[in-house]
Amino acid sequence: MPASVVHLSRGSTSKVLLVAFDPFGGKILNSSWLAIQALHGKQIARHRIIAAQLPTAFKTSLQILRKLIAEHNPALIIGVGQADMRSPISLERVAINIIDARIPDNQGVQPVDEEVISGGPVGYFSTLPIKAIRTALNKADVPVEISQTAGSFVCNYVFYGLMHELSTRKLLRRTRGGFIHVPLLPQQSAIRAAPAMPLEQIVKGLRLAIQTTLKLP
Repeated sequence: MPASVVHLSRGSTSKVLLVAFDPFGGKILNSSWLAIQALHGKQIARHRIIAAQLPTAFKTSLQILRKLIAEHNPALIIGVGQADMRSPISLERVAINIIDARIPDNQGVQPVDEEVISGGPVGYFSTLPIKAIRTALNKADVPVEISQTAGSFVCNYVFYGLMHELSTRKLLRRTRGGFIHVPLLPQQSAIRAAPAMPLEQIVKGLRLAIQTTLKLP
């Protein structure tokens, strides 16, 4: 499948938008993208899943995300990113208004100590029910944690940009959103000697996160 947005035809079914990233930092795979691809086109709690890939690039990623939101008008939006040294699925609590890139993005851009949104709030909290999701994943024996930081690279950039859109655009006030980091896959870990999780378990965790969120008001 090409590294681009995946489109589904419009219909009466409500939608969940999942966005993840292309490989970055010299890697050839990104576990977040492979995981959401596995859910694309599925139905969860009468909502159709839309999977779309974002470039690991400042500015471009948010431009594409905004277009996706306008096109699909989803009831729920979850960003998914790869976290190299984390062994559980990480439910992110807060997005911060800072970019401080340790490495360049895929377009060679490396901002340091810049704001995601100039003059925006210091941070935004996820509107996912992260404690309920943690309980659901624990019951299903999927390793999970609540994380207090999504870092300061493109994942946090997209997370903050998403929550800013949901907080400032009147038509999106009822749309829920948040961000989840997932571990490397075993084939990636074999190269990097890092924690890993099988793809099937990551997909199971994301499915439960979506189900739990859609069940709760």
